[in-house]
Amino acid sequence: MEVEHEIYKEDCLGWLKRCSGNGFHLSFIDPPFRQGKDYRFFDDNQPEKEYWDWLKDVVLGIFENTVKGGAIYFMQREKNTENVLCLLRETGWSFQNLIIWKKKTSAVPCESRYSKQYQIILFATKGKKPRLFNRLRIDLPVPANYKYERPNGVYVTDVWDDIRELTSGYFAGDEAIRDGKGKRVHKQQSPISLLLRIVLTSTVPGDTVFDPFAGTGTTLLVANQLKRNSIGIEIDPEYFEIIENRLNYLRSADDITKHHNYYRFTENISEIWVGEKRPIVPEQRSLYQDV
Repeated sequence: MEVEHEIYKEDCLGWLKRCSGNGFHLSFIDPPFRQGKDYRFFDDNQPEKEYWDWLKDVVLGIFENTVKGGAIYFMQREKNTENVLCLLRETGWSFQNLIIWKKKTSAVPCESRYSKQYQIILFATKGKKPRLFNRLRIDLPVPANYKYERPNGVYVTDVWDDIRELTSGYFAGDEAIRDGKGKRVHKQQSPISLLLRIVLTSTVPGDTVFDPFAGTGTTLLVANQLKRNSIGIEIDPEYFEIIENRLNYLRSADDITKHHNYYRFTENISEIWVGEKRPIVPEQRSLYQDV
């Protein structure tokens, strides 16, 4: 099965307004969080209303380009849960799940409230029911206080505490993209295992996956390996170049085949996990030394 990936170096809202009629089956949106970060091509200090109005236009544009029953996964800070729920409802989406992505590294202590250790991912669909939902089973290790083994694994729930983030120094591992000096290129890089779960759950081979804030291209990379078509928008030229490199030259850290055994108990795994082993590039710096 031949699939296509398209990458556009521009503002996602402008692209959505210009390119209508696309048939998205799944969209993953991980926008800037308005935390005052120093982005080269985005004002992360804009007024709150301006920020949410902008995001509303983006999400509405995605809705208009999504097929009936298609899905959106919207990642945000936990403090913005109410805003995201309202935004999705006002743009026509039907709420399905509030996913808690629990981080595996230690939370930063707070003096006046409980420390934060998770991010939210809102799962919604165009219409009351998703066009498809693949019920994934994982080989989750048995907790210490459990008496019996689980020979067929367990179903994935709305709490994801088995996926490590890449934003914590040493724990970022080989998957985190670094420049020639070993410095992290994108500190909010999404892990392969996170997008693998989302793409496996809400698509089948041949579907189209969309990411309006492609960043380092993790969504597109996973979709490509699973024989899904993909469209990504990224305004930063540096990240755009990284995406092209990752899609053309697969690193060992980006290879999804190492995760296949974890999902082997999923009933239709042979139907939704379609792809062949690709050649691996041995050295990361040979790809990103000029970034």
